[in-house]
Amino acid sequence: MDELRRLFHSVADHAADYRRSLPERPVGVPIDQSRLVEAFAGPLPAAPTPPEQVVAELVAAAEPGLVATAGPRYFGFVVGGALPAATAADMLAAGWDQVAFNAVTSPAAVAAEAAAGDWLKDLLGIPASASVGFVTGAQAANTAGLAAARHQVLADAGWDVERRGLLGAPSIRVLAGAERHATIDRSLRLLGLGTDVVRPVAAGPNGAIDLESLRGALRAASPGPTIVCLQAGNVNTGACDELREACELVHRHGGWVHVDGAFGLWAAASPATRHLTDGLELADSWACDGHKWLNLPYDSAFAFCARPDVHAAAMSYTASYLVGSGGAPVGADLTAESSRRARGFAVWAGLRELGRDGVAALVDRCCALARRFAEGLTAAGFEVANEVVLNQVLVGFGDDARTDRVVAAAQAEGTCWVGGTTWRGRRLMRIAVSNATTTEADVDRSIAAMVRLAAE
Repeated sequence: MDELRRLFHSVADHAADYRRSLPERPVGVPIDQSRLVEAFAGPLPAAPTPPEQVVAELVAAAEPGLVATAGPRYFGFVVGGALPAATAADMLAAGWDQVAFNAVTSPAAVAAEAAAGDWLKDLLGIPASASVGFVTGAQAANTAGLAAARHQVLADAGWDVERRGLLGAPSIRVLAGAERHATIDRSLRLLGLGTDVVRPVAAGPNGAIDLESLRGALRAASPGPTIVCLQAGNVNTGACDELREACELVHRHGGWVHVDGAFGLWAAASPATRHLTDGLELADSWACDGHKWLNLPYDSAFAFCARPDVHAAAMSYTASYLVGSGGAPVGADLTAESSRRARGFAVWAGLRELGRDGVAALVDRCCALARRFAEGLTAAGFEVANEVVLNQVLVGFGDDARTDRVVAAAQAEGTCWVGGTTWRGRRLMRIAVSNATTTEADVDRSIAAMVRLAAE
């Protein structure tokens, strides 16, 4: 046991040293991927290797290929760094090695998810009676929400999709914004509905769904099973759909509303931005990430459903078992996984560390820093292509080719990391401010690097 203690301590020390280096560490540096692969490759040894040596070899092989995504100047892919308490809780979760299948395999894991789920619903304004499945990411959360939607709209049409499948089932129509995230289409493929069921609805100037177009699409289609996908937080612009009016409109037509709120749903946690998600409580299901704006470790997201019975019927082994047990659905009843890691410990710890005010402050600070980016780059003579409503900024540096060159130069130079995107037929730099440790100085330093690289 002393050897185990030394091993775990050495790993914790390395992790802490790495985190301590992030403020000044190059965010991304060019690497020779083939050499990195070689460092991990080679024949599997025939004899066992001491754990201490294994860890030392892992650190040596991985170190040159690490990207400082947890640092304060990483602005790509809408990801944040993991909070200290959440990281420590995730380390404990690995050490405890719990299976969060249900309250038999790990009573503590299920209890942590129950408490954290209640906190999440309270913060986001989701009805307290809703179910929460702790899943891996927005892809899994959207899939769970749309599985519940598929179950219910077909049940309303007299069809048991879990028993009878989709062959011969009534046709489902899915209305979704033209600027929906790609995970929606992928979820529809995974659920056997296919992407041909999608009827795109036009988006407004900043990427939110156009309500008149949605109204026309609902009127134009023949009555039948209908799912409408709305979004809180356009992945390029941060724009949020007008959820209250859209939900009321869809429900008048008997449809199910699913909200993809991978990062934008967190706007509901701040009084300053809550108006952007007004009416979200009227939806039927919601998807939201924890490893984005909440700054939890990766492999953390949430699938909410206003009807726990429908959620469980769509995702559990058998709905009849749940009814017969007399218990509320928990754990694996609400996800597509059985051998689930206990990710709820890190969620509980991260929320506990921030508190209600801390979550709101995190949202507000990131939004303010995004505006600082927009103001600084505009003052430098570059074009901000979107209305900055949350934490997303789109920047053009002239023509598409020049913009791509500036993005590539920034990624190689290492002061900050930003991504490129295509929006409305144009190539743009996309800046996503999501990290809890980002400061005004980090933004100013990044702007200076972008201006310098654009001039070069």
